[in-house]
Amino acid sequence: MIDVVNDLNFPEGRQILPAVLKMALRLSTLAREARNAGVPVIYVNDNFGRWQSDFRKFLAHCLKNERSHALVTKLKPKARDYFVLKPKHSGFYSTALTVLLDYLGVRHLILTGIAGNLCVLYTANDAYMRDYRLYIPGDCTVSNTEEENLHALQQMKKSLHADIADSTQLNLIQMLRLAQSET
Repeated sequence: MIDVVNDLNFPEGRQILPAVLKMALRLSTLAREARNAGVPVIYVNDNFGRWQSDFRKFLAHCLKNERSHALVTKLKPKARDYFVLKPKHSGFYSTALTVLLDYLGVRHLILTGIAGNLCVLYTANDAYMRDYRLYIPGDCTVSNTEEENLHALQQMKKSLHADIADSTQLNLIQMLRLAQSET
């Protein structure tokens, strides 16, 4: 879940709020289903230039923020979830994400979040170069505009061989079995 703990304090934040809230409804369902199926949920979040950042403090800030309160309340992390703070667009760049995924035995990734045309795209690109199988549910990804989001999803499908079907099309149990058969 990429940059979903977000105060939406950027120029397009107010503009994309309706799309973000719609996405959050679907993403909260997907996250609950993942947890129930035993699929690890990992929050990969930008540190927004705060090099002394603390994920829990930022979460508290977002919960108090009027613009982001509904988003973060809907997608609030659970105790068993994982957190990775990233300094740039990709969740892999200068982070421990690869180490965490290796520790968890993960080879398939479901990437979701904000913004599909930036952080999700760059994380997907780096994941593809590391030979992960990619699922990027189109209904759980949002960009500054719908057009930018659709373009990014099509690029990830074409160039990274990502499955971009909506979250309701994902069969997490089948995906787990497939992943286990590959190990």
